[in-house]
Amino acid sequence: MLFKSSACVASILLPTTFALSSLGEKEVCAHETQPPSWNQFRGPTANGKSRSQQLPIRWDETTNICWKTPVSGKAWSSPVISENTVWLSNATEDGRRLSLLAIDTKTGRIRKELIVFEIDNPMFCHPFNSYASPTPVVADGCLWVHYGSAGTACLDLDTEKFLWTRQDLSCDHHRGPGSSPIFFDGIIFLTFDGFDQQYLVGLDAKTGQTIWRTDRSINYGSEDGDFKKAYSTPTIITHNNQTQLISPAAIATVAYDPHTGTELWTVYHGGFNAAARPLYSHGLVILCTAKGDRLLAVRPDGRGDITDSQVVWKFGKSAPTRPSQSVVADQIYMVSDTGIFSCLDIETGDVRWSQRYSGRYSASLVSSGKRLYACDEDGSCVVFQANPESFEVISENNLDSGCMASPAVIGNDLVIRTKSHLYRIGSADPFERKQ
Repeated sequence: MLFKSSACVASILLPTTFALSSLGEKEVCAHETQPPSWNQFRGPTANGKSRSQQLPIRWDETTNICWKTPVSGKAWSSPVISENTVWLSNATEDGRRLSLLAIDTKTGRIRKELIVFEIDNPMFCHPFNSYASPTPVVADGCLWVHYGSAGTACLDLDTEKFLWTRQDLSCDHHRGPGSSPIFFDGIIFLTFDGFDQQYLVGLDAKTGQTIWRTDRSINYGSEDGDFKKAYSTPTIITHNNQTQLISPAAIATVAYDPHTGTELWTVYHGGFNAAARPLYSHGLVILCTAKGDRLLAVRPDGRGDITDSQVVWKFGKSAPTRPSQSVVADQIYMVSDTGIFSCLDIETGDVRWSQRYSGRYSASLVSSGKRLYACDEDGSCVVFQANPESFEVISENNLDSGCMASPAVIGNDLVIRTKSHLYRIGSADPFERKQ
């Protein structure tokens, strides 16, 4: 059943405007020139920053819901948006059918389901994960959808026909895939940090042909594949006029030349199973790990092993392993997997405040001006102020099912995928948006 709120129709008809979010003077985003559509995991700037400063702050199942659409299957991938379509990768719970849903942004109607792959004998996937956890990426008139070693495909958005598929890039995910594909300069980058092998590939975005493949050269200190697994999505940055592909793995994070796959530098931080996406701001790369140093800031300079020379600060308490953080002005805001909200000074790592709230979190933060949004696994979304002085909750909003996927943004509206539905959430009251 598709639900549409008459109170929110006005929101859809309001002129769509994008206001540049408040950036610190020292902050540099990786893809500032991209169009404002939410085209990848964590949006066009890869850091959860919305260009709108007027996202809704209050909703529930009967308030400010533009539409609500049931989505069958089990998939933790986040929505991406191209023009008038929300795209969702999807999977049956058993992983035998991997698909792509096209959903109308104005009505919420599922106008098409494309079967991408049918798998006879899917690998094991841990119940906490899904067979469609990686988020697609949209660029240059195409969409790339990735299901780990089960396959990757390129869709032409005009014809909605597949241009190419690859199912020959393998690894033993052991507990299911996690890393999302990313696009830069005509190349699609895929990460395979498996139980058995660990490598990255750069594919020609239009043809699918391999441009480069680089095996991890990390000294894991163990032959146990559990200590070699990772789930993080890489980030492209430009630092001192050099473009770098920042790719967290287990034990270490490695920077590569995105055009050749050549290693630039490595920082060892311990830990494994990293899922949070790296941030780049104030000339620093912010990394999360599971165990190990947990959270650290690195100057992306130098060559080779920079562990002893370029780590600026470390933070070992209450750091997330799954939800990616956000930077507003000179502060890092984050929520841990277990619901501890924290604010750190980005240049020093000093804790401004830390407070346990509630819930368990996998979805990454979204920022809208000086507001941040944290959606938990049970259906609550906490809207809180980007305030370095204290933890200030603006609202707590509840839906019937929880979020594993991270929210997306259309204009001044939120697009939220829960475990059972896709929502477009807006506010008919412009005053409420500006509070």
